[in-house]
Amino acid sequence: MGERAGRYALIDTIRGLAIVNMVAFHFLYDVFMVYAVDPSWYARPAVHVWQQAICWTFILVSGFVWPWGSRGNLGRGVMLNVCGLVISGVTCLVMPSEAVWFGILNFIGCAVLLMIPLERALRRVPAAIGLVGSFALFEVFRDVQLGYLGIDGLFRLDLPSWLYDCRVLTPFGFPFDGFSSSDYFPILPWLFLYMCGYFLNRIFARIAVAQRAARHGIAPLSAIGRHGIWIYLAHQPVCMLACMALAQAGLLAALPV
Repeated sequence: MGERAGRYALIDTIRGLAIVNMVAFHFLYDVFMVYAVDPSWYARPAVHVWQQAICWTFILVSGFVWPWGSRGNLGRGVMLNVCGLVISGVTCLVMPSEAVWFGILNFIGCAVLLMIPLERALRRVPAAIGLVGSFALFEVFRDVQLGYLGIDGLFRLDLPSWLYDCRVLTPFGFPFDGFSSSDYFPILPWLFLYMCGYFLNRIFARIAVAQRAARHGIAPLSAIGRHGIWIYLAHQPVCMLACMALAQAGLLAALPV
């Protein structure tokens, strides 16, 4: 599973669409939550679905393209972790109430690195079985940070409390009492969703018609998708500056809620 010839514009388009949605979501989050225009906004079911769709897309696409960057995944994983730590430091200093600890960049960076040794075992798993199994594990571990494993209506297994007393286990999905992060994506359960992307790539590699179709995308979104990391790093300061300008102009208070 080496590098594929050329880029698949559709993959960049999907990533670009997720980035556009992410920028819009974070701008509205700043308006409604940080500037308290409507503090109930984040609790709305539609907003939760929107947020999860964005995150799922980023994680699945990152797992999907992992085999194509196998030669550079070590450096990419380190870079993403460094970028994630920079975001943690900046948010901690500038907006302590919205500090990011182990956000999505740190998760993806760790997932990229963890897949390097894991792939030796995963490559032996049939792709379809791996996809179904990974998603099943994702669902089982979905509520691990709440103290248990299980699937609603089927079973529940409470986990020992000592797992949540050890602070070093917080990045793995066992947050300590009082932990707070405005963007928390622990290794469990999200690594299993990342693996779903990896197995989807292996299925995709066997379907010639899908590969031909994926050569086509939407040019503006593809361009955004190719520069996603830099947009991610820059968009939040830009959103905050826009909110500050709107607030000073008295326009935020006039927004309908």
